[in-house]
Formats: sequence, C-alpha cells, structure tokens
Amino acid sequence: MSRPFRFGVNLLTPAPAAEWRAKCRRAEELGYDVILVPDHLGMPAPFPALVAAAEATHRPRLGTFVLNAGFYNPALLAREVATTDALTGGRLELGLGTGYVPAEHETAGLPYGSPRERVDHLRRTVEELDRLLGSDEHQPRTARSRMPLLIGANGDRMLRLAAEHADIAAFTGARPGSAGGTLEPLTAEELDERVARYRGLAAGRAEPAELNLLIQLVAVTDDPEPVLKPLLERQPQLTLEAALALPIVLAGPLQDVLARVRAQRERFGFSYLTVLEPYMEALAPVMERLREESA
Repeated sequence: MSRPFRFGVNLLTPAPAAEWRAKCRRAEELGYDVILVPDHLGMPAPFPALVAAAEATHRPRLGTFVLNAGFYNPALLAREVATTDALTGGRLELGLGTGYVPAEHETAGLPYGSPRERVDHLRRTVEELDRLLGSDEHQPRTARSRMPLLIGANGDRMLRLAAEHADIAAFTGARPGSAGGTLEPLTAEELDERVARYRGLAAGRAEPAELNLLIQLVAVTDDPEPVLKPLLERQPQLTLEAALALPIVLAGPLQDVLARVRAQRERFGFSYLTVLEPYMEALAPVMERLREESA
C-alpha cells in the first residue's frame, strides 16, 4: 500500500526575524508537513533558522535539507543536532549529504576531497552521530531517543549508505554537472535505474524507508513553456517536451500535475516531495487537492 503524501518546502532566502517567522507561518498555513533549510554559504544557517521556525509554528516538522557533512566535525555536529532537537520540541528531521559545491569549501577554508573521501566522511559522521546521540551519557540530550535521518543520495556508495542508515532516502533527480557546483537533471528512465539500485541495496531492511524527491520547478499553468524557459537555457540539451517529462518538473494544468504526482508515487515510490522556496505557493493547490482525495 502506498504511503500517504508528505510535502516539504526548502527555505533558501535569508530574512530578518519578523519576515522569517512570517514565511514559516505561511508554509504552515499552506499545509506543508516539513519546513526545511539547506546548507549553503549565502543561505540561512540551518540550526538557528530551524529554532526560529519552531517558535513561529506549531505543526510542521523541521529539517536540514541537507547538511553538508564536510562542514562539520561529528562531535560538534552532535551538539548542534541535540540542542536543536531539544529546542524544537523533538520536531527535527536530520538530513545529511556530502555537498557538491567545491567553491563553498574553498571559501570556508575546508578540504573538498575526492568523491570517495566525501562519502567516507559522511559515513563516519552518520556512525558517530548514531553512537553519540544514542548514548545516555551524551550532553546535551535530544528530545527523543532517535530522530528521523534523511540521506540525500544518487551514486552507488551513497545509495548503499542510505539503504543501511536512512529513515528517508532522498533522491535529487540530478547528477553533478561537468562544471563544479552544478547539477544536471536525470531522465525518468535514469531515475528508474537509481531507485531500482537503491531498492536492491535496501532489500534486507526490517522497515522500508520513506522515499523523497526534490522538485526543482512547479507551475500550475495552461502554458508551461515560458516558465520552463530558464531551465531550457541552463540545460540546452533539453527540448520542451523532454523538460516537461523530467521527474523534477511539475508543470501544466492542475489535473495534469495531480496525475503526474500520483504516477510518480506509483512508479518510483516518492511519497515525500520537497519544493524550493520560490515554488512554495505554486504547490499549494496540488497539496490541497491530494489531501481532499485522501480524506
């Protein structure tokens, strides 16, 4: 039986306190299940932003989407995670990834490393967090014995790590581009292969993980071509038809978008969808209709 839908919004833009709180309250009003913050230089610092989001809202979970493990020492990260979970009343969902922007590491004065080194560091981080936060002696304490762990993955070693440890396996629907710090979208067929690879690695799990997809563009419109123009300019190899077929794109009339969301849950298993802040309002009618159907 399919999991019920969950929806998250990744808030990207720094804002003063009143504006940040209003933005978080608006996400709650629209029905988002999770308020998320990324981990990029130039964007909000994840942990204080989530504490402020908790103070402004009541219902949504709060998550990192996703922390760049290369920015953190595991022991210091455990302190941040435990404090944030306590201050948000146990609403934290911890999202972790390797990072993919070399320039951010250079700016921070931190090594970027090879793909293997970045995955190795993430594995050590996951295992050390599990050890530290699972210890009765660790201070500060989390609000719960264990919080949900999301791992953002695409490559084989990352999919294996997600299969072993993640409560939520998050698929970017993209691969690192030829230019450092860029992403190139996966076709539906390519994403089929990645999801199948993950399922094979996760076959021995006692409980299946929730599957998440990051949606890069949402537009409920009878004429999606103008909305897709910036994407087509960034990805000149795509035709309009190919762009509309990308799993990370939801564009078209409302009934078409609804059908697409249902079909992607059936095909890939994606029941948890995350959108970027610029599309927070655009997804609202889609969420509303899907919830009416399941009521």
